[in-house]
Amino acid sequence: MAQKTADLCDQLGDAAAVADPVLANYGGMSAFGGQIATVKVFEDNSLVRAALETPGFGRVLVIDGGGSLRCALVGDQLAILGVKHGWAGIVVYGCIRDSQAIAELDIGVQALGTHPRRSIKKGEGAADIPVTFAGVTFRPGAWLYADDDGLIVTAQRVSPL
Repeated sequence: MAQKTADLCDQLGDAAAVADPVLANYGGMSAFGGQIATVKVFEDNSLVRAALETPGFGRVLVIDGGGSLRCALVGDQLAILGVKHGWAGIVVYGCIRDSQAIAELDIGVQALGTHPRRSIKKGEGAADIPVTFAGVTFRPGAWLYADDDGLIVTAQRVSPL
């Protein structure tokens, strides 16, 4: 079980960057955490698939989709890939689809919302770079903790309370 973000905020104070409350939980695991990996894309989920096809090692894939609400960057098939390859969670600054199926999977998923349209596939974007949204900069290698109360980012892994 991931640590509670409220407790972590109490423990870490200003060392915890707290994301603006713009994301909602969609995955079967509402509490999750892990080291951050990133992709930056816009209405193209090719790099999302490529990342989720690699071993996750309990990491969280943070997807900066530019806040687009015009298509989904993650659906049930990509979320299943995440589970299969050991990702702890997926955070999308954009939309997902197949939300009912994703809610049944053993993975944390947060996103701005849902959209039934799939993305394009041109292979454009960047991976493993700092991305900023919801008032927080997500750096590869930093740590993310999320639950129903919110999402926080810390520079280092936090020991259990």
